[in-house]
Amino acid sequence: MSNSEPIETKIIVLGGLGEVGKNMYCVMHGDEIVIIDAGVSFPEGELLGIDYVLPDYTFLKQNQSKIKALIITHGHEDHIGGIPFLLQTVEIPAIYAPNQAKELVALKLEDKNIRYDNLFVYTDETKLKFKNIEVEFFRTTHSIPDSHGIAVTTPNGTVVTTGDFKFDLTPIGPMADLHKMAEIGKRGVDLLISDSTNALNEGMSISESKVDDALSSIFDQYQRQRIIIATFASNIYRLKHIVETCFKHNRKICIFGRSMENNINISIKGGYINHKEIFCTPEEANQMKPGEVTILCTGSQGEPLAALSRIAEGNHKQIKLRPDDIVIFSSSAIPGNALSISKTINKLYLKGVKVFTNTSFSELHTSGHANIEELKLMIRLIMPKYLMPFHGDYRMLQNHANVGIDCGIPKENTFVLQNGDILSMLNGKIWKDSSIPAPDVYVDGNRIGEIGGTVLRDRKIMASDGILVVIANIDMKKRSLLIRPNITTRGFILINENEELIRKIEGMASSAIIEKLKEPNTNFSDIKNAITTSLIPMVYELTGRRPIILPVILDIKKESTALATNS
Repeated sequence: MSNSEPIETKIIVLGGLGEVGKNMYCVMHGDEIVIIDAGVSFPEGELLGIDYVLPDYTFLKQNQSKIKALIITHGHEDHIGGIPFLLQTVEIPAIYAPNQAKELVALKLEDKNIRYDNLFVYTDETKLKFKNIEVEFFRTTHSIPDSHGIAVTTPNGTVVTTGDFKFDLTPIGPMADLHKMAEIGKRGVDLLISDSTNALNEGMSISESKVDDALSSIFDQYQRQRIIIATFASNIYRLKHIVETCFKHNRKICIFGRSMENNINISIKGGYINHKEIFCTPEEANQMKPGEVTILCTGSQGEPLAALSRIAEGNHKQIKLRPDDIVIFSSSAIPGNALSISKTINKLYLKGVKVFTNTSFSELHTSGHANIEELKLMIRLIMPKYLMPFHGDYRMLQNHANVGIDCGIPKENTFVLQNGDILSMLNGKIWKDSSIPAPDVYVDGNRIGEIGGTVLRDRKIMASDGILVVIANIDMKKRSLLIRPNITTRGFILINENEELIRKIEGMASSAIIEKLKEPNTNFSDIKNAITTSLIPMVYELTGRRPIILPVILDIKKESTALATNS
C-alpha cells in the first residue's frame, strides 16, 4: 500500500455557483461520496412553463455505488427542494438532516408518494463515520431552526461548509455555536465553503430581535384594527415571534397559504412554535372583532395566486378587506419581484388600508444571511487555508473572495468557480482541477429534463410573436392544391382586423405549395418546409414579427378513401 499512488480528495460542485439556489456539491475520496444539500431554484421569467430548475445528476448516476449519504444543512427549498427528484434518479443509501429539515423532507416525499425509509435526524452532537470520511456539525443562525454548518474530514484535510448563516447576538432562537466553530478552526481547516448571498452588503445584518421590536410597536399602535401580515413561510423565527406578539396582545391567528400551514404545523410539532391554541379557522376569524385577530398569509412577493394577492384583488373567498385594516409586509423583495409587489401594494391602497413595508425607518425584515463583517468573523473563527465562496451570483462570489483576501487568505488560495468545476485536495494542498458538464435541468409538470432549449425558445416566440397555422388541402395523387390554404393564428394578429395581410399570406402559401407539388418525389415534409421558408421573410417584412409557423397538410384523396373504408 505504501507504494501505491496517493488518492486525491475531490470537491465537485453541481449547483449553487453563479446563482442563488440549486445548492448541491459533493466531497469524494476514493470510493466514497458524501453529498451536501440537494436544492432547487425557481424559474425566472424567460423559463416559460418551467416549475423548478435542478442540478444535473449525471455525475451521481455514474458514481452511484460510491454514494454514502446525502447530508442537509437546513430546510430551505434551495437546499432540500430537489430531494424528491434526486430519489427518482439516483439511489441514496441514507439522508441525514436536522429535525426541522427532516420533517419538511418527509412531507415533500409524502406529497410525491415516494417511500423512503432511511431519513435520519442529526444534531450538533452527531458524528458520522465512513471508511475514509468523517462528518460533524456545528450550530449556526439562520431564518429557519436547526441550521448547521458541516465539517468533513478526509485523509487529505478538512472541508468546512457554513450552509446559510448569519451572526445574530440577540437571536429569536439559539445562538450560533461560536465556540465549536473556533475549536474546529484550531484543529486546522483546509477549505472553507461559505455563504455569499449578502457579500455585497457592508457591516452586520440587523438582528431578528429588531424586527420583533418593530412588529410589537405596530401591534401596540393599532390595537383595535385587524392586522394582516405577509411574510416568507420558510422564515420560522419570524413566524415564531409573530405568534409570540399575537399571544401578548390577546389576538388569535388565522393562517392562509398551504406552505404557511405546513411550516407552522411542523414547527409546532417540533416545539419551535408554542401556543397551539392561538390559531383559529377563517370562520372563527370573521366572527371576531378586528382587534382580536391577525391574518398570517403568503404573498409577500406579490405572487398572483398567493393569499395576499387574492385578498388585495377582492376575490378571496373567505377574507374581505376592511378600510381600517393594517397590512404588514415583513419581507424584502426578491430580485425580479419588485413590480409585482408594487402592484399588490397599490391595490391595497386603493382599498383604503394602511400598508407597512420594510424601510430604514421601519425594520420589518432582516436577512438570514451574513453581511461582510459577519463573513470576516466566520473566516477568523474557521481560519481556513483556502476559501471557496458559494451560494451567490458571480459578483457576490468575487466580493466574498476579496473579503477573504482582506482577512489574510492569499489570492491564489481563493476559488471563484462555476457549476461543474472540481477542486482537488492532496495533503492539505488544493487546486482547481478539471470540470464536468453541469447544465440546468428543467422540471415541467411530471417531466424531468425533457424540456430543452428548443422548446423554451419556441415558447418565448409564441409568448412574444404568437403562432401562425397554415392548413392546406391537397390531392397528392393529382399533385394539386384543392383550395386556398386556411390561415388561423393565436397571439399573432386578429384575423378579422387584418384581412389584407391574411390574403397575402394565403397567396404566398398557395404559390409555395403549387411550386413544390410540381417537383417529382415531393413529400409532406418538403411542402411544409417550403411554406415556412417562404412565409418567414414576408411576415417579418409586413409585421416586424416572427411567429412560429405551423403548416398542416391534409391529403384529401387519402383521407376520403380512409373514411370510405371505415364506414
